[in-house]
Amino acid sequence: MLPNCFGPVIVTATVGLASAIIFEASLSFLGLGVQPPTASWGQMIFDGYKYIISGSNWGLAVFPILAIMITVFSVNLLGDGLRDSIDPKLKR
Repeated sequence: MLPNCFGPVIVTATVGLASAIIFEASLSFLGLGVQPPTASWGQMIFDGYKYIISGSNWGLAVFPILAIMITVFSVNLLGDGLRDSIDPKLKR
């Protein structure tokens, strides 16, 4: 029974990690996360947001957004890959 429960547990853990990354960035963007001396993707997006509105130096906000997107996507793919490799039902 234990080998059959590893797959859902791994997927749940990686989805939870991806959600935590998004929640932390969201709270930092709103000013409720970590304080400014500490680096945070949400704070970086907030600092670059005014440059998007003015139309200059848009990369200050776009690159942290892309970093969050790539990180969350890779964590989800890692969880799915681990589930596929560990799941005993998929092995023949």
